[in-house]
Amino acid sequence: MPITLLSSPLQGFTDFRFRNAFNHYFGGIDTFYAPYIRLNGKMVIKNSYQRDLLPENNTELEVIPQIMTNDADEFLFVVDYIQQLGYKELNWNLGCPYPMVTKRGMGSGLICDPEKINHILDRVHTETDIIVSMKMRMGYEHPEEILDTFPILDNYPLKNIAIHARIGKQLYKGGVNLEAFQRCIENTKHKLYYNGDITSVAKFKEMQARFPNIDHFMMGRGLIADPFLPSMIKNDTTEYPKNRWKIFSEFHDTIYQQYDAALSGPTPIKMKMQGFWEYFSQSFSNPQKTFKKIKKANNPRTYQQAVAEILKNE
Repeated sequence: MPITLLSSPLQGFTDFRFRNAFNHYFGGIDTFYAPYIRLNGKMVIKNSYQRDLLPENNTELEVIPQIMTNDADEFLFVVDYIQQLGYKELNWNLGCPYPMVTKRGMGSGLICDPEKINHILDRVHTETDIIVSMKMRMGYEHPEEILDTFPILDNYPLKNIAIHARIGKQLYKGGVNLEAFQRCIENTKHKLYYNGDITSVAKFKEMQARFPNIDHFMMGRGLIADPFLPSMIKNDTTEYPKNRWKIFSEFHDTIYQQYDAALSGPTPIKMKMQGFWEYFSQSFSNPQKTFKKIKKANNPRTYQQAVAEILKNE
């Protein structure tokens, strides 16, 4: 069975600069989900969201916008906006686990409210022709919450439901709950995508064997930690290219230069790249030492020296 690999959106990481560079240097991802649009009660699309979705910034990729909301009017507003840009699908985020989101009844904090989910989906499907897909967790407090939503979700022509096999309260701690994901398969008519802890070719094969009828797999943190992983999965190999670190170096320099040009001053670029290296370092022979070197670099010159030294050691 041919498989499809999707890039899960990570706020602050997988914007158009990262997506384009990733696609150019590594490939392997069929569809990228853009980080969520969140309105916070104001019917205004922030400039950063606008830039991220501009067609001219996404010419070589299949990109699907995402929304984070618990309000039907906000949903309809964003539908109108993305349709003007030519997008035909909007992904609804019911997966974000962070307390600042869930405490407001959004992300995985909304899964426990099937009535509100029904109200929003009813309005969106009645008042627009947008294709809706969903990104969910099992719930926030317990993994049975999602099962209570399926009788509602099954009433709508959703394109798919991508499920991260954890509850919101876990954040990214502890293991994925594969038994709970299996129960999801057995309790909905919708097409499900699997998401969670695909961090190696071996791990992917384990998930593929566990769920033989799933042919769409979503990758988030694992994709940033090892950018070669999607293409290795697609090519069914555990071998890295011989020029692995040269490719990574060129990719790194591309995103560094683009973020440096977009951000103002040395502190924002330092924090941005530190965020990436928290993941990148996991692919190096000594992750802790690698990340420590990056954190100690206090200005662009020492940062570039640290990166050069790290890559030379590999």
